[in-house]
Amino acid sequence: MEPLAAFRALGTEEGRQDPYPLYEAIRAHGDLVPVKPGTFVAVGYRECARILRDPRLQVQDGTAFDRIYPDWRAHSSVRAFTDSMLYSNPPVHGRQRGTVNTEFTPQQVARLRPVIVETVAGLLDRVDDLGAGGSAVDLMDEFATRLPIAVVSAMLGFDEDRVTWFRDLATAIAVATDGFGDADALATADAAMDELAEHFEGLIARKRGCPAGDIVSSLVGLHDADSARLSHQELIGNMMLLLTAGFETTAFLTGDGALMAIANPGYAARLRTDDAFTERYVEEVLRVEPPVHVTSRWATEDLVMFGTRIPAGARVVVVLAAGNRDPRRYPDPGRFDPSRVRSQPLSFGGGIHFCLGAALARLEARIALPMLFRRFPGIALAGTATYRDRWVIRGLRTLPVTTGAEAAAIAS
Repeated sequence: MEPLAAFRALGTEEGRQDPYPLYEAIRAHGDLVPVKPGTFVAVGYRECARILRDPRLQVQDGTAFDRIYPDWRAHSSVRAFTDSMLYSNPPVHGRQRGTVNTEFTPQQVARLRPVIVETVAGLLDRVDDLGAGGSAVDLMDEFATRLPIAVVSAMLGFDEDRVTWFRDLATAIAVATDGFGDADALATADAAMDELAEHFEGLIARKRGCPAGDIVSSLVGLHDADSARLSHQELIGNMMLLLTAGFETTAFLTGDGALMAIANPGYAARLRTDDAFTERYVEEVLRVEPPVHVTSRWATEDLVMFGTRIPAGARVVVVLAAGNRDPRRYPDPGRFDPSRVRSQPLSFGGGIHFCLGAALARLEARIALPMLFRRFPGIALAGTATYRDRWVIRGLRTLPVTTGAEAAAIAS
């Protein structure tokens, strides 16, 4: 298959459901491949890693959107992300990221362990109740997607009783990261963004009047003290980003991790008792089924990388999921193997845009998966797990299970 045909096929329903053969079709032509004038695709590990760190290649900001989506400002879901650190470049990016960096240090993240443990325990109680009598439970809906929203809501100081409301709106909004291909989905994302923005405006007013020591209170204080450091639009945009970026990626990591262990009871048994194995297991899930499959960079000047000339203004599509399966980096790259050491998957990106919540996502998965399999040693699939019809951020839509709780209780 020609690289352009493979690249275009990634936008089809079949391609989104299983993109990996298409990545390999592109790799057959090289590790940094021109697919059409002005567009290149990186599928090699070292190519992806270098591109993510090269300051001459920048993220898609408002200027880049103007070139490819001239009407992007008509969509509030896109506007909000463009006002955030996700779609900003230096010096704006450094200024914005510096406002929240201190909340995501390893030390700060470690302090969230009790919150995560308590949240997981409560969700497992809910799954236990729903699975009584052998009833099937959707582990994505009742566990994997609820956990990160609850944790990030606690961090941001959001309302505890609105977790599922936040989750449903964040799910709709995240479609905006897949581009402009689905007009109906983008309209739904815009409506969700407008509803959430209205809620955020009220939350900002409450935090301004009664700061509570959470991230939102801190951001509001920074904005009020110096709007040049953080504008109102940037305040809203980064609140949106912190809610949505920390949600689906962690939910998909937890869901895929659960699915792989349910399918292989030997993994589940080790997750119950072996912390070192759990750490490697989570890294291998990130490598084999990364929640974020692709990102893009734009060349600010003419440059040559790995023998390929990339002209100024060209787009380089960085396929993280393909880099994670580069046979030059990983022997038998398609095989799930938690015994791999020093794996260093590309799943959280790299360079100045390395995912701010990477440590938190890892911690949540390392806590959630062992607790899940300790609580339900007899957990089993109750149907076919399905993936969402998306490419950029890809993960499970449903994961039907029976908990085996009654059988475990009888056996005990």
